[in-house]
Amino acid sequence: MRAEPPPRIYFSASISGGRDDAPHYAVLIEALSDLGVVLTEHIGSPDLSDGGEDGPGDPEIYERDMAWLQEADFVIAEVTTPSLGVGYEIARAAGLNKPVVCLFRPETGRRLSAMIRGNPAARILEYSAAGDIRAVAARAIRLARARRRE
Repeated sequence: MRAEPPPRIYFSASISGGRDDAPHYAVLIEALSDLGVVLTEHIGSPDLSDGGEDGPGDPEIYERDMAWLQEADFVIAEVTTPSLGVGYEIARAAGLNKPVVCLFRPETGRRLSAMIRGNPAARILEYSAAGDIRAVAARAIRLARARRRE
């Protein structure tokens, strides 16, 4: 039996909505990278501010990110910090019939939007930042793969 190729993962997380969790995103991306190809590794960069990327303009970023979204096997979105961009990417992924797994940390006291929690196209995986991030990443990929097979 042939092994599955490594998944192409579109990781989505807040940029303009706030970068307080950027170090956490970097840890998640590292764990996901051990299990697949993360197309959006830059999301975890400490050089990326809430002002966005230096260099490409908004139209170029949009076109690039939509191409990555098309290429991805599934989306894993960290949704603890609210973000219009992340919500948009989740909606586009759902429209493309891409599996979506949303990671949410209830320990922050934030409330997850009903538009995310109530979306039948998205699976919600609650976790703790103090927990085993590698196990969370592996579980997110298992959920996305199972969703892809449905």
